[in-house]
Amino acid sequence: MATTVAPSNDQMTDEEWKARQELAATYRIFAMMGWHEAIFNHITVKVPNEDGAFLINPYGLHFSEVKASNLVKIDIDGNKLDGSEYPVNKAGFVQHSLFHRHLHDAHCIIHTHTTDTMAVCSMEGGLQPVNFYACNFIGRLSYHDFEGVTVREEEGERLLENLGSNRILMLKNHGPVVIGPTLPIAVIQYWALQRACEIQVATMKAGEPIAVPQEVVDVHQRDISQTQASAEPGRAEFDAWVRQVDRIDTSWRE
Repeated sequence: MATTVAPSNDQMTDEEWKARQELAATYRIFAMMGWHEAIFNHITVKVPNEDGAFLINPYGLHFSEVKASNLVKIDIDGNKLDGSEYPVNKAGFVQHSLFHRHLHDAHCIIHTHTTDTMAVCSMEGGLQPVNFYACNFIGRLSYHDFEGVTVREEEGERLLENLGSNRILMLKNHGPVVIGPTLPIAVIQYWALQRACEIQVATMKAGEPIAVPQEVVDVHQRDISQTQASAEPGRAEFDAWVRQVDRIDTSWRE
């Protein structure tokens, strides 16, 4: 992904500008895919080489309106660090700050309300081993009971406990939280989870699904890394989506 010149700002590093562009591109990818919910939902990333600083979408803008320059820089408590004119969605960062604070590998966190991921989060048994993509995740997902809108910090202990060592948390009756050590990894994980949920919902509408045996799931998970398209996991797919976004609109780079 080519990087354009950062706006004049003595306090912004080249690394931060690159992170801003990559995150802005991600919001546009999600908009292109239809993975948006009016002005709600959120994707956050850590600011490189700056402890306790994060980037989040400006509350009030659609994902398709997000640019590198209008992302909001905040601290671990959600306080603005860059004088942005836009507010931050409390329901967005209370949850994200918890994981960013306690998980050393939580560089990027994605939470959106797509129809199919919410449907599977609302099903008894959650994601089932009934399709190729679902087999990626069996045994690697955690679940958390619905407690209402996520604005109460006291829910955090239970969120962390239920997540455990996994990095995807299915909020029951709500939607998924995908946590990644890099943004491209988080995005490709979200895409595969979205596909798994879409296919499960479609299959269950069509008839009785065929369950994949656990021993086959184990072989699938052992071998899936052989399909990786680039040295950096998720990078080839991410760059391909960015090229698609650029054919629609390049203003995210600004």
